[in-house]
Amino acid sequence: MYSFKNDYSEGAHPSVLEKLAITNFQQENGYGEDTYSRAAKDKLRAEMQNDEAVIHFVSGGTQTNLLVISYLLRPHEAVISAQTGHIYANETGAIEATGHRIIPVLSTNGKVTPEAIEEVLNAHYLRPHVVKPKLVYISNSTEIGSIYTREELQALYHLCEARQLFLFLDGARLGHALTATESNLTLADVAKYTHVFYIGGTKNGALLGEAIVFRRQDIAQDFDYSLKQKGALLAKGRILGIQFDQLFTDNLYYHLARHANEMAMQIASHMRQLGCDFLTVPTTNQLFPILPKVVIDALSESYAFYIWSNIDEQHDAIRIITSWATQQSTVSQFNKDFTRIYENYLPIR
Repeated sequence: MYSFKNDYSEGAHPSVLEKLAITNFQQENGYGEDTYSRAAKDKLRAEMQNDEAVIHFVSGGTQTNLLVISYLLRPHEAVISAQTGHIYANETGAIEATGHRIIPVLSTNGKVTPEAIEEVLNAHYLRPHVVKPKLVYISNSTEIGSIYTREELQALYHLCEARQLFLFLDGARLGHALTATESNLTLADVAKYTHVFYIGGTKNGALLGEAIVFRRQDIAQDFDYSLKQKGALLAKGRILGIQFDQLFTDNLYYHLARHANEMAMQIASHMRQLGCDFLTVPTTNQLFPILPKVVIDALSESYAFYIWSNIDEQHDAIRIITSWATQQSTVSQFNKDFTRIYENYLPIR
């Protein structure tokens, strides 16, 4: 059975493993002060066109969100997030456990708008009886596969600047967002129009790891203390630094993300040709086709995926995710199997 449940089922890209093996017996300083972590940070700063960026490598996405948000906010301050946002829907109350409320806003495409932020701010005026919204959390790509345009990110950033809010971008799948066909964003744009963001390695060819990026020093002044205090400062920081150094050599990071997107688009195109509808427009490596439940049952005999949401008595939306390691042969076989199953159940549509 092949799993389309996530984009981190495989280990790591071979070149990452090879680099880890080659450097294995080299002695290096700990806690991110090693040669490779420094080199990776230099590469990222150059790619972002921001020499002032402060970068820290940590192990995972939920950890990153907890670390950044709990560091930036004072006890009475809160986070604005789309209702589909990972911190609101899928992190077991990690942010709330640090004492900060998450204020959800409704979104049909997983994105937060300036209008939604203004609505929240206008509703939280009764000082000191309500929490103070201070940080806007967004994901790119979003939890339902959509992406922000440069213009949308600029609008959010300028509003946050005007209203003295932090804009924090969850980049667990940032590579997939930047390499989407419809994207007009670059990593430099993201660095310019957010206060903090992170570059996800776990879901794009690394064994594990995310790179937290603060756009300037004053925002990250004591973040290293917070990393240590919360157990996120790894003694063997080289393990993360080596991986990011390799991922940002010869554009490997972008190549892997683009491959995942291309595999997904082949599946999406094939499904569309057969007349399938989607919960959201296929854009990145996350697909949400709406299928008859009998088709889903038959498909699940050979493929693993998540049932995302119920549509009606006969239909559900499922989530299919391709990865950096999804092979062309797998996609071709899936499309053949899907055609056979789907056409067999056409009458029930």
